[in-house]
Amino acid sequence: MNRLVQIRAKALFCCGLIAFALSACGSSQPTPQGGRSVAGSTLAKVKARGTLNCAIHTGQLGMSYLDKQGKWQGFFVDYCRAIAAAVLGDPDKVKFMPVASNKRFTIVQTGEADLLSRTTTWTLTRDTDLGVNFVGIMYYDGQSFLVPKRLGVTKARDLDGASICITKGTTSELNTADYFQRNRIRFRSIVFENPEEAKLAFFAGRCDAMTTDAFTLTVIRLADTDRPDDYTVLSERLTKEPVGPVVRSDDEQWYEINKWVLNALVAAEEMGVTRTNAAAMRRDSPDPEIRKMLGGLPGFGKSLGLDDDWGFRAISATGNYGEIFARHITPLGVERGQNKLYRDGGLIYPLPMR
Repeated sequence: MNRLVQIRAKALFCCGLIAFALSACGSSQPTPQGGRSVAGSTLAKVKARGTLNCAIHTGQLGMSYLDKQGKWQGFFVDYCRAIAAAVLGDPDKVKFMPVASNKRFTIVQTGEADLLSRTTTWTLTRDTDLGVNFVGIMYYDGQSFLVPKRLGVTKARDLDGASICITKGTTSELNTADYFQRNRIRFRSIVFENPEEAKLAFFAGRCDAMTTDAFTLTVIRLADTDRPDDYTVLSERLTKEPVGPVVRSDDEQWYEINKWVLNALVAAEEMGVTRTNAAAMRRDSPDPEIRKMLGGLPGFGKSLGLDDDWGFRAISATGNYGEIFARHITPLGVERGQNKLYRDGGLIYPLPMR
């Protein structure tokens, strides 16, 4: 072998080693910030397991609660069932995993839960630092205060110098501090590990007020006192609290499945598709967008890695967004407000199902 051939052979060998090294590096799973990587397809794991592991609130009337038969019910619980119906063909193939506020992201980061479905506010730092993706906004809320009427408080500024019960690990901690600093008024923060402790402390008189999202405070006022009229939730909103389901950020397919199931529930309300008429609409609707969403026209599930009936199964299992709201939230006396469809003056706006 002459000198030139030897040089070329060595160069090709080195290039091969470099290409192999780059390929090996490129095939590794990126580690999400704030949590370790969990390799593999979530969809494949859920199908192999035969159940969806869904992390929910430990107990919140309207959102995640046990009924008299010991079965989980609620606004966010039904989203878990819609996902199970879409992916596994059965809305009851869900393992519900009640989790405290300060543990809710960890259980998703580690892959113990496939999905977090509870009142969790979508913020920049959570979206970028924790290795998770927010699927979409299921409920628009805002932080407020629950106060005894005897204090004569009608607006947040009346709480100058007050003691405030707050739950650790929630956005309420920072939001409250920012509000009082911005308005140059004083307060004393009394922080508790979980919402139950904060609630008990408030009703025991250890705090002048309790703060968290307005929906939660409304439920506490109605469900945790014998005399709801002795308390009031201030109409003022300190913050915007868009809440929604959460998945890991290292599985694009699983994120897309969750995003489009949620969107199908909203789009179904806009299109007039309900739990009871979905089968007829799939067969008879003249609107191709409706028939695609419901599997009446082929090919709409392939890009998600699902069959074409995924949307039909989700909607048939839980009803559309409006039906879920009416079943769990409306009976509590909570108006839809910002959670109406855009055409009705709200903020709920579905993406095109085509």
